[in-house]
Amino acid sequence: MRMAKAQETTPAGAAVIGEAKVPRTERGRRTMRAILDAAAIEFGDNGFHQASISDITRRAGVALGSFYTYFDSKDAVFRALVRDMSDQVRDHVAPAILSAPDQIAAEQAGLREFISFVRDHKEIYRIIDESEFVDPESFRLHYATTADRITRRLRKAADRGEVKGDVSEVHGWAIMGMNVFLGLRYGVWSEDETPDEIAKVVAKMLKDGILRRPDDRAISEVET
Repeated sequence: MRMAKAQETTPAGAAVIGEAKVPRTERGRRTMRAILDAAAIEFGDNGFHQASISDITRRAGVALGSFYTYFDSKDAVFRALVRDMSDQVRDHVAPAILSAPDQIAAEQAGLREFISFVRDHKEIYRIIDESEFVDPESFRLHYATTADRITRRLRKAADRGEVKGDVSEVHGWAIMGMNVFLGLRYGVWSEDETPDEIAKVVAKMLKDGILRRPDDRAISEVET
């Protein structure tokens, strides 16, 4: 059941905003971080249905009561974890995107940093995929917000004259889908190419497309 009030407080000093309980102290934030990190490993290794709250608290090194200070159930920590992992990806790639000199370079940097993130957090794919069945709303929100961020930055680039003016939501979803499966192939399944090499190939494709032009043929003949 959703909270009727926008904000309440718990006896342990955690603010309740909607369904999320937000720690008020640095110690509380460290405890919540430990629980989320432990949940990521447990859900990533064992899946939602096999993982238990006691497994999570044991791995986090916190008391069972501390868990319930911030989460009402296993479902609640799973929902929070999906949102947390989405936020981690966003925060990890954002600096590289913002410091890029143009939009193609930004997409290249974003993909490079995303694959690097995935290699250190392979569990993200199992957790996000499982959320489609455990909590479809979180699953949809994860992808919808990611695609929306890409679409918005493409439209800003169009306003600056860097990309074609007809960029749309379709382009945003297409780039996101490409990134997701490249992350799966080169971040989870194997690491036989560097993130930088993969991102360079994609950046060239975004810039030049894959249609062969007459000048491409001439360059190929010169090289051979």
